[in-house]
Amino acid sequence: MPYRYLEDIATSDAAFEAEGRTLEELFRDAAVATSEVMVDTKSVEPRITREIELRDETVDGLFFDWLSELVYLKDAESLLFSIFDVNIRENGGYELRAKVSGENINQEKHGLRADVKAVTYHMFEVKKTGENWTARVILDI
Repeated sequence: MPYRYLEDIATSDAAFEAEGRTLEELFRDAAVATSEVMVDTKSVEPRITREIELRDETVDGLFFDWLSELVYLKDAESLLFSIFDVNIRENGGYELRAKVSGENINQEKHGLRADVKAVTYHMFEVKKTGENWTARVILDI
């Protein structure tokens, strides 16, 4: 599994670590982990697609903004996602272009879980370890 939940890190929040061979894999897997905190993603069909473009000077900032954007879209547009196609380019900073697919929240259809309010900076970390990228995230629920 490309991510694992950390039960002993945060008792009233949700914490996870994600790993990927590339930044794209890391960002995709962290998006899945974040979404799985909110909903059973198997119940979310790819009916609506949104394009997301983000830029930041640091990979940490881009990663934080990426996950925060997914939480924002859940809150502002009542959208949940299950498919994440992520492309990242380094060009004097980091640029993300992603297509995410999902559908509007339907309490009768979706296996809703926790309501993620925000990504936090507490113990937040993105780093390259050997050949892989790893991240640790705590979500405020």
